[in-house]
Amino acid sequence: MKSLLKIAFVFGSIVSLSSCKDDLKPNYQYMPNMYESVAYETYAESDAFNSPTGEKGKEGQVPAEGSIKRGFVPYEYPNTPEALAAIKVINPKSPLDSTQVDMKKAEELYGIYCAICHGSEGNGKGKLVTQEKFLGVPSYADRVINEGSIFHVVTYGLNSMGSHANQLSQEERWLVAAYVMQLKSKL
Repeated sequence: MKSLLKIAFVFGSIVSLSSCKDDLKPNYQYMPNMYESVAYETYAESDAFNSPTGEKGKEGQVPAEGSIKRGFVPYEYPNTPEALAAIKVINPKSPLDSTQVDMKKAEELYGIYCAICHGSEGNGKGKLVTQEKFLGVPSYADRVINEGSIFHVVTYGLNSMGSHANQLSQEERWLVAAYVMQLKSKL
């Protein structure tokens, strides 16, 4: 009888403690400032950013001069026709080695961003061209191109083609360039 009372007491204690738990409310936080940062109004003056000379600082700070974002590699060629012509002569190679070039992913990227105009074979007969939405899209067989010039054109755009630098990372643009060269070799 005593063991039955002990089991009932332990079971009742467990039920009462677990019924008080609410999954929607977090538990107590130790040092909550590490979890919930102080909110600042955008571009408002803040004592946290005051300069040593006493000037009031703003919350939205300009990046330090010469800084680049993590993972970004600066592209040294400007958006000019002369730079494109120089790239065709210099022929800068892709920074990706053969083990990093994933042709399956490159084909997918080409299909998403390029094939609608240039065609899935690179012959300049994409869906928009056959529907006469854009005219004069060249075949890769008719052009003197290399990986560097393709990367440059995808980065800055050329003629009616806009830049794809916002949609594709640098690595993805190099992948597309490698795939375009593969298509050119098949034409």
